[in-house]
Amino acid sequence: MKGTMNIAIVALASAVATTAWAGSVEGDAKRLAESATVLKEIHAAPDKDIPHELWEKAHCVAVIPSVKKAAFIVGGEYGKGVLSCRSGADWSAPSFVQLEKGSVGFQIGGESVDLVLLFMTDQSVNRLFDNKVALGAETSIAGGPVGRDARAMTDAQLKAQILSYSRAQGLFAGIDLTGGVLKPDNSENKEFYGRGLSAREILKDHKVSPPASAQEFLSALRSTVPSRTQ
Repeated sequence: MKGTMNIAIVALASAVATTAWAGSVEGDAKRLAESATVLKEIHAAPDKDIPHELWEKAHCVAVIPSVKKAAFIVGGEYGKGVLSCRSGADWSAPSFVQLEKGSVGFQIGGESVDLVLLFMTDQSVNRLFDNKVALGAETSIAGGPVGRDARAMTDAQLKAQILSYSRAQGLFAGIDLTGGVLKPDNSENKEFYGRGLSAREILKDHKVSPPASAQEFLSALRSTVPSRTQ
């Protein structure tokens, strides 16, 4: 009887773990799909969004969809998204990332926003490989320009290692994320890929191929961001 009960407990625990894992993977797939939607809508209205030439120069692109307004005001972790880096003429498998509020409070309008970050230098993403990026402290960041081209960029924007944008109600604008912290979401990467992988292994070392559930996001990224040979 006791042996039967132990077997039942183990079976129940296994079922709970399997359900939790499936739910997490489903959440990751949803985040990828939402990020793909953001990129598709950018591609549909290029004259009103991020300048084409900045997409061309970006080394990596992060999309953090559906960040709630209240999350900017209270709590610590408040945004989860995905990041992909150039891999020759294509893009790497995505790494999950999370954005945390730092010492400076952020001001945004609307009930929720989508965030897009363009990493303009290798140094900016290398800090992420080292565990995290302290925005505005370890790595310079500025709200990016919006429009057909980037010729009217300010000095701060020209020198920034990361350009950041917010999108609310279909409209893009530069947003200052100084004081925030961006870091790899290692637990989500492990659950999504089925094994422990660092952001460096995914984005730079290319130790994993993009799974089927990442293809919509990567396809949207290819359509929005011009390919180039590094």
